[in-house]
Amino acid sequence: MISERISSKSFQFVHQGNLVYNTCWEDPRLDRSALNLGPEDEVLVITSAGCNALDYLLDEPRQVHAVDVNPKQNALLELKLSAIRNLDYEAFFDLFGRGYSKDWRKLYSQNLRADLSVTAQKYWDRHGKFFSGEGKRASFYFRGSSGLFAWFVNCYIDRVAKIRDDINSLLAARDVTEQSSIYQSRNLNELLWTRMIKWWMRRDLTLSMLGVPRPQRTQIDQCYAGGIVQFVIDRIETVFTSRSLQDNYFWRVYLTGSYDHDCCPEYLKANNFERLKAGLVDRLSINTNTVEGFLRQHPGTISRYILLDHMDWMAGAQPQLLQSEWQAILDKAAPESRILWRSAGMQVDFVDPIQVQHDGKNREVGELLQYQNQLATELHEQDRVNTYGSFYIADLLV
Repeated sequence: MISERISSKSFQFVHQGNLVYNTCWEDPRLDRSALNLGPEDEVLVITSAGCNALDYLLDEPRQVHAVDVNPKQNALLELKLSAIRNLDYEAFFDLFGRGYSKDWRKLYSQNLRADLSVTAQKYWDRHGKFFSGEGKRASFYFRGSSGLFAWFVNCYIDRVAKIRDDINSLLAARDVTEQSSIYQSRNLNELLWTRMIKWWMRRDLTLSMLGVPRPQRTQIDQCYAGGIVQFVIDRIETVFTSRSLQDNYFWRVYLTGSYDHDCCPEYLKANNFERLKAGLVDRLSINTNTVEGFLRQHPGTISRYILLDHMDWMAGAQPQLLQSEWQAILDKAAPESRILWRSAGMQVDFVDPIQVQHDGKNREVGELLQYQNQLATELHEQDRVNTYGSFYIADLLV
């Protein structure tokens, strides 16, 4: 119990009042395959950095509702929307592709600020330096609490392990065979995972900077041989040796601080930028609220839910809130609704037993879900991020 309290305090210390995620760490290519979005769909997604909410718009659903309890995450998505509406493509890519612009102050004051909410204005008035290219952490993708850890990783690569050329060779490899050869022949496993790094990876403060709270760590430690450190080592080795890095923009930005035009999220590609600018962004709403809070006040129904991994966070510490969230999901679900979520654990056992009311009867959530296990497994094996233990696709039988 003492260790859990210390871990919780570490997580709060790192994230309280901060922008946590500067980019999304869920592969939207999987989501879009699983969601099969159509023109009548109303989508709820937890905002995070907003990248995936913009990706879903490209499939032209009726509406995407981005919901996050952290106003800083929503301020980031607001900034992206303002940039899409008010900048040309190259200026937009400077900010969110390269991660900085020498013209940031002018762009912000003359083009972006007026379209932001008062809350977002206050945040970016104070944190505009994130995009100015100044200081040691010149890229926006080295800002925020998870970005700070990415900067530490890059400092380690450059100054301690001195393997920058090897990392660049990996990212430039033509195929998986070449990637694996580089990784093995240059002993990158040993150079990356020294005893010191493994020690740091076990520290609560380190995991907090990665956005991993104690409940997620506990799940991995309990179900994965070697615990969280071996889980991370194995997952990253798989990325470098078995998954193509040619379009793996998640790890490119993490290891370099920037995207390029050929390896970036879909919303950062020129043709998609123009589609978003032409009107698709008007189908996006931003809501600072809990999932339950949003659903209780939303007048319509939702047909697609993307819940990320936040149930990992709630299951241990706030089971009653998780129960009421599922009740709200059921109450606002449209016919043939589909729900996606991820977990750090290899197998989730806390969703199905949740008690809800349906048709005047007490039911377990698991009785009302039809899992698409084969599709989820097939897609999970294609995940470019590869840091989650499991991926779930379930249809509501209501």
